[in-house]
Amino acid sequence: MGREFELPLEAMVEATPEEVWAAISTGPGIDSWFMGRTEVANGVVRTAFGGFDMPDSTVTAAEPLKHLAHGSDKTDDGRFVAYEFLIEGRDRGSTQVRMVTSGFLPGDDWQDEFEAMSRGMEMYFATLVEYLTHFAGRVATPITEFGPPVHDWPRAWEILYAELGGPPEPGDRVRFGPGAIEGVVYYRNAQTVGIRTGDALYRFLQGFGGSMIAAHLPFTDDDSGPLWQAWLAGLYAEHP
Repeated sequence: MGREFELPLEAMVEATPEEVWAAISTGPGIDSWFMGRTEVANGVVRTAFGGFDMPDSTVTAAEPLKHLAHGSDKTDDGRFVAYEFLIEGRDRGSTQVRMVTSGFLPGDDWQDEFEAMSRGMEMYFATLVEYLTHFAGRVATPITEFGPPVHDWPRAWEILYAELGGPPEPGDRVRFGPGAIEGVVYYRNAQTVGIRTGDALYRFLQGFGGSMIAAHLPFTDDDSGPLWQAWLAGLYAEHP
């Protein structure tokens, strides 16, 4: 039992094809919008997320400023994930970006994994758009911290939304986290929320492994990871 899937996403961004290419084809660029830390070397994309190494993703097509594709090898049960990017420059420095994530999810629980992957990829693509719009050319220092185990996800989101002043919508100004950071919500779906400040992109993700994840992208030197871990632990300890 399993399922093949394809998740197409596209947007027009106020960035040049050169800026888009740097964001999707280099380690520092990918670090600034995707998950964890990534390096690109010798035709292979390697990503580590919260101490876990993702399967290597081999580059299968690379036409600078136009087309990039890479994907993992199939495992014994058929699992693989592939990414494809199409870039088309438009007038006045804008660019059309299309990202397609595809692959195969094995097992009887593929539906839950597909839902988590879909919501996560929507957030990552929204972050790519936000990065290209507000931070193109800058490099983030990824922070990935896990909160305590979650057994009731509706309650967990209710607690986080209360911290943000209620269920947020894109464009809402919110205050949250260690030091009462102020920012603007740039994206939300059922399993993620993203907030932009003047020097960072902050994201909260419903981890498929059962924890709320702080997956933040500060564009300054930042060593606040332990603070976020403690903040998540305190938030859910105070509101079980």
